[in-house]
Amino acid sequence: MAKGGQPLMPCHPARARELLRRGRAVVARQTPFTIRLRDRTRAASEVDGVQLRIDPGSRGTGMALTDEKREAGQDGEKVVARRGLIGVELRHRGDRIHLSLRQRAGYRRRRRSANLRYRAPRSDNRTRPDGWLPPSVQHRVDTMVSLATRFCRFAPVTEIHVESAAFDTHSLSAGWKLIGEEHQRGPSAGTEIRTHLRERWGNACAYCDAVGVPLNVEHLHPRSRGGSDRAANLVLACVPCNHAKGAKPLSRFLAHDPERLARITSQVRASLRDAAAMNSLGGALLLTLTALGRPVRSWPAVLTHTHRTAAGLDKSHTIDALVVGRPGVGFPRLRRARGKKHFGYVTGDLVRAEIPSGRWAGVWTGRVSVRARGQPSLATPGGRVNVSHQHLRLLQRGDGYAYELRPEVASSMSPKTG
Repeated sequence: MAKGGQPLMPCHPARARELLRRGRAVVARQTPFTIRLRDRTRAASEVDGVQLRIDPGSRGTGMALTDEKREAGQDGEKVVARRGLIGVELRHRGDRIHLSLRQRAGYRRRRRSANLRYRAPRSDNRTRPDGWLPPSVQHRVDTMVSLATRFCRFAPVTEIHVESAAFDTHSLSAGWKLIGEEHQRGPSAGTEIRTHLRERWGNACAYCDAVGVPLNVEHLHPRSRGGSDRAANLVLACVPCNHAKGAKPLSRFLAHDPERLARITSQVRASLRDAAAMNSLGGALLLTLTALGRPVRSWPAVLTHTHRTAAGLDKSHTIDALVVGRPGVGFPRLRRARGKKHFGYVTGDLVRAEIPSGRWAGVWTGRVSVRARGQPSLATPGGRVNVSHQHLRLLQRGDGYAYELRPEVASSMSPKTG
């Protein structure tokens, strides 16, 4: 940060430590670590600007600050290289908020039924303001925008890039991609849910295979624990099994019968709650980020996957945030220096160093590891010594072998056996 508190370009941690040691800067914030210069204003600084890239998710969101510079590629052409400056993964509390609201609703329902039994039912025609989101989804939007605001306060963010993902929940529920009129038909189209379950489970109890008895519709994942009313979460159970299971998890109720547990679990499909939350927060997130005063661009999720796969990177929220954005952008990689010979020496040469003064004063002999800056490292029996190339004298060129002197060890005299 500048003297007046305006954001400046990020610097290397070593540079920040040097500024703090010289007293030219003070610590403004610990996380993310931010310093404020004491002797420079924003007008006297060169600020190119950075980009904020966001990979929103239902359980976690990745954010990354990047800058882009033109560098020479392997074929000599100029390419735009993107460099990640800082990455943050934000963990959401949407599930805990949803559970807390369900508990609160249960407490209120119990009080209303126990203390006000003659009270008329509360009407279900209450309206909601435009742009209303469920509290668990609104929490995700608020926390992402809050962190983005902090980044804009401490870094010169010039543009914001957001990954946009839309999930086809109907196709996810069916298990295959639906096309055309298939979207208008559900898994139990043309029949009732109870009839669908009877055909699916053979008109028998899913827990004990009992037939010819009254069967109840049972939730595999109890509603009290966040289970849904989807057909994939429903089975048929006899009255004793239904009462015995109650609100227990399926894995604990069928711990004594692993084969039946595996058969029932194989028919359970993943929850669509995360996909529904992502479909709900996409538009609200873009609209709220626009209020920060920076241009906001949306990019499809398939483009992020393509960039990450082409770069050979692992899957994570911070990595996905790094690759969000326009195509045709490369990432800087460390490249070996083309020249292997520096100041007349090559790594592996046997040299003698005569250091006149300093910590390593004396005469040293050993193999040298060259550096382009002219201060090679010399391997000696006492350790490595950093020396200037002006104090070196070549003894022998490196031939791929290492030589050393050592005393001859006398062999042990053992009696002959014969």
